[in-house]
Amino acid sequence: MSTAATSQEFTPPSFDDKAVAPAQNNDVNLDVLLDVPVTLSMEVGRARLPIRNLLQLNQGSVVELERVAGEPLDVYANGTLIAHGEVVVINEKFGIRLIDVVSPAERIRKLR
Repeated sequence: MSTAATSQEFTPPSFDDKAVAPAQNNDVNLDVLLDVPVTLSMEVGRARLPIRNLLQLNQGSVVELERVAGEPLDVYANGTLIAHGEVVVINEKFGIRLIDVVSPAERIRKLR
């Protein structure tokens, strides 16, 4: 088996200073993310129950939640808490009025 040796020298790629500067620059450019879809979900409350009780649920069953009536709902974006709000009805559809929003800086910190 013969191998031909080539005398090519490897040159590492050079990167634009902006591409490697995020650690030095605290400003975050979110323009590339603005059109990315996210899933919003609103949580009324939670409950823990044994599988035995879960299997006994049927139409008309009531599950008691840990949250008190009238307490604000949690609003999540892709599973990350972003706000608290209250239920409203708009044109016969449910909506949520945000009453407390997590700051953008805090939301970005939670994504990391």
